[in-house]
Amino acid sequence: MTTSSTSVSPASPPAKMTHREVLQALSGLLTGMFVSILAGTVVSSSLPIIIADLGGSQASFTWVVTATLLATTVSTPIWGKLADILNRKLLIQIALVIFVSASAAAGFSQDPGTLITFRVFQGLGAGGLTSLSQIIMADILSPRERGKYMGLFGAVMGVGTVGGPLVGGFLTDGIDWRWNFFVGVPFAIVALILLQKTLHLPRRPHTRVSIDYLGTVLLAAGVSLLLIWVSLAGTEFDWWSTETVLMVGGSLVIIAAFMIVEFKAKNPIIPLTLFKNRTFTLAVVGSISVGVAMFGTSVFLSQYMQLARGASATESGLMTIPMIGGMLVSSTIIGAVITRTGIWKRYMVTGSIMLTVGMFLMSTIRYDTNFALVSAYMVLLGAGVGMVMQNMVLVVQNAVDPAELGVASSGVAFFRSLGGTVGISALGAVLGSQATDLLAERKDDLMAAIAKLGEKGAAVAEQLSGGQLPAMKELPESVRVIIESVYGQAVADIFLVAAPLALVTIIAVAFLPNLSLSDKTNHERLAETPADQAGVEVAQLAEASVAAEPRTSPIGVVHDRRDDGLDR
Repeated sequence: MTTSSTSVSPASPPAKMTHREVLQALSGLLTGMFVSILAGTVVSSSLPIIIADLGGSQASFTWVVTATLLATTVSTPIWGKLADILNRKLLIQIALVIFVSASAAAGFSQDPGTLITFRVFQGLGAGGLTSLSQIIMADILSPRERGKYMGLFGAVMGVGTVGGPLVGGFLTDGIDWRWNFFVGVPFAIVALILLQKTLHLPRRPHTRVSIDYLGTVLLAAGVSLLLIWVSLAGTEFDWWSTETVLMVGGSLVIIAAFMIVEFKAKNPIIPLTLFKNRTFTLAVVGSISVGVAMFGTSVFLSQYMQLARGASATESGLMTIPMIGGMLVSSTIIGAVITRTGIWKRYMVTGSIMLTVGMFLMSTIRYDTNFALVSAYMVLLGAGVGMVMQNMVLVVQNAVDPAELGVASSGVAFFRSLGGTVGISALGAVLGSQATDLLAERKDDLMAAIAKLGEKGAAVAEQLSGGQLPAMKELPESVRVIIESVYGQAVADIFLVAAPLALVTIIAVAFLPNLSLSDKTNHERLAETPADQAGVEVAQLAEASVAAEPRTSPIGVVHDRRDDGLDR
């Protein structure tokens, strides 16, 4: 997208908002986010029933999930760029309308193709809600203040993530699965009213907008082709095949063309100059692995609960509460601490270590592992995600030019969603391959168990050979134990595959520049005159100079602050 703007100074910054005014302003954002999470998770426990009722296949099941993630990933940076040049309040209302309208329309689907199409539009709206909520927070709150309010977003995320599958199971069992797609409409109406009544953003300079259509199309095409390949490889065709060469090669060519276009664009969708900013580059690297942890593990934890521990869809939602609880508590507490002290890096490093350790510990679980131990591992993993995920956006918003805050924030969200989408597809392929190999190893035991069932054994054998996920509740005990042990180990193996990627997060966070958090909102930073900005730069240079001088500890040991990356 390119713009040609007239030189208009931002309006004078408004007076600081009180805590009550901030909560009122955030009420619409929080409600909108709750709608997004609820509508996204409510179908997770009901999806097998929905696909079966619509006459879909296993491929349809995969595409219903992947289509939404793909659309969210592709649209996120576009929404972020729009946020830098258009009315942000109007944009988030448009995103909410798109999201909930597509969700409601999906409830009338008569076939898998229609459902997948509406899920794409649902993802487009979700991309806007994901990026715009973070951007608008920066208009209302300074980076220093933002930490404690991030806990509210964590709470809403936790309630929506846990409550969605429970509500979905109740609606599917008690009424009809189509109500899964209608349940978010009342909340969306409330969110729109609250946004209109309570969200008052500072006026921004008027700009004359010109859309960079070529860059938009190239970004969507390049990323979509790559994600489609990841979704299909290993199932529809081999990883090493002609299709792989064509799809990956085509994606790389399109992405290269996109980069060339962005270099020439006056105001590109993803300014490549952002990667000159060390904080942004390292945050992008770290966000990819956080995306795998947040999206990938949540999907496969549900499968572990249902296929390895025999839980129902509703029970599996309850059994993942320890991870959501760990994420909620850590994001709330650490956010408040960061606001009070201004210290952030040590907590992000600690969180990335907890995330990595949690991944490795989850790779040791089996179908009969004591659930208290599994819960402890999930708490550790969730706490690590909570300490890193939201604060990654915070430090980027604090480090970039305020005029590029929208595109920088959405850039981090884009790569996090990209990591999650690729992670779900790739780890899903690993899970399928491992389950097949492990079943082959247990073939003799399985055949012996089926043979002992007599006439009932034929029906069990037919179910297991159909290529569909087994209905664990319907399997005889002797067969179910074997299947549970296979899937217990297979799910653990994907955590082992993902764990080394979490190590990358530790490295990326450790090398993040330890910048002080600003106490000014984004609008106030934009309103600064060049002279003010020059004064800030001089002050920062002076601070850096003082920080570089050796200091003596109370016990007389010389301590070089340049080597202490966790001081702040």
